[in-house]
Order: sequence, then C-alpha cells, then structure tokens
Amino acid sequence: MGINKESDTSASLQIGPTTQGMVRLYVEGDGIDLPLDFDPDEADEIAEELRGAAAAARAMDAAPAAGKKGGKPKGPRQR
Repeated sequence: MGINKESDTSASLQIGPTTQGMVRLYVEGDGIDLPLDFDPDEADEIAEELRGAAAAARAMDAAPAAGKKGGKPKGPRQR
C-alpha cells in the first residue's frame, strides 16, 4: 500500500513519552499492535515532517479554488 492509496483499515494512534525518555507512537487496530519509539530529536524531526505535510495538504485543498474560472469575485465597477 502506498501513501496515496485509500484504505478501509482503521487504527488508533497514541503518542506520549516513555519512562525511558523516548517518545512513543503506538498504533493499534485490526491485527496491528505497533509501538514505535523515537528519541526526542527524532520526534522533533517527525513533528516537522507532519507540519510540512499538513501545510502541503492545505495548499492542495486550496489550489482548486484558486484555479476556478473567473478568478477573484468582482466588486462594483468604478468609473
């Protein structure tokens, strides 16, 4: 499965610190029980990647509106 392919699989995601000073992403779902531990610096890098992906997704969502025929709404004509 690729990153851009839809799926009907559902899972829950929990994020938090461990007692060993790591950051854990815990994914749980049908047949999935996946703890992923990262040191704090790696967790910061992942957070930056998430923010970047969110910004790119917002830009994609806004792009069709910007490309609509007619462009900006027109106001009253000034002479």
